[in-house]
Amino acid sequence: MIITPSPDNVFFKAEQDAAAAQAKKLGYETLVLSHDDDPTKQSQEIDTAISRKAAAIILDNAGADASVTAIQRAKDASIPTFLIDREINKTGVAVAQIVSNNAQGAGLGGTEFAKLMGNKGEYAELTGKPTDTNAGVRSQGYHGVLDQYPDLKMVAQQSANWDQAEALQKTQTILQAHPNIKGIIAGNDTMALGAWAAVQAAKKDIIVTGFDGSPDVVASILKNGIKATVLQPASKISEMAVDQADAYIKAGGKTDQPEKQSVDCVLVNPDNAKSVSNFAVAS
Repeated sequence: MIITPSPDNVFFKAEQDAAAAQAKKLGYETLVLSHDDDPTKQSQEIDTAISRKAAAIILDNAGADASVTAIQRAKDASIPTFLIDREINKTGVAVAQIVSNNAQGAGLGGTEFAKLMGNKGEYAELTGKPTDTNAGVRSQGYHGVLDQYPDLKMVAQQSANWDQAEALQKTQTILQAHPNIKGIIAGNDTMALGAWAAVQAAKKDIIVTGFDGSPDVVASILKNGIKATVLQPASKISEMAVDQADAYIKAGGKTDQPEKQSVDCVLVNPDNAKSVSNFAVAS
């Protein structure tokens, strides 16, 4: 069973598609569900996996704390869970937690943003859902770079909960309160797209960067809109989870991989945007 947030977000759709394709290739039937970031819905879907005696669950979870109990229930029912994209705040419950190296990726994103800003000026940050570990890790990674430049001044920091419409609205408010802003760094591409829409509507020349490597943002970079993003290898991570689930099942519940695994991200800017497709950079 494959469970992710809503496939309305192309990142999660890429996860679903890659995991389902790999599972089918290995001879499994798949059921693909979405929890829409609702822990209660996720809990019901994990109960469905238990009642159907799923061979394994591939899960992009609905909250670092809120997901632990349901994953433990699956474990107690001898159904292994392989987490992708987001970690939970407990080890020993899931077999694997395979995520993008968000700290490394945010370091790349922060470095590129500082360079685009010329290491000076006012900027704003849009952060993700406070319940999602990735939101905090990315923000810390950004600030690990940006706080080293005394002439870079963050004048606003708001959560837009990974949401495009909310990012548009929050950016409009930020632009009114801080008319001298030169840049906006967003914790994901969906929020970057919302921020960019607000910047365009305000007819301002403001640098916007994101994080994910989504097709819409890559297209914007190629049109000299959004300036950069950090690509998370969503498809690769999903395929790794399925391969490891297959190996675990065939080995009778044994794994030779560590639980926590991270996959490095790649900076995408005008230099390499042409070679990006479906959350992967062609070599």
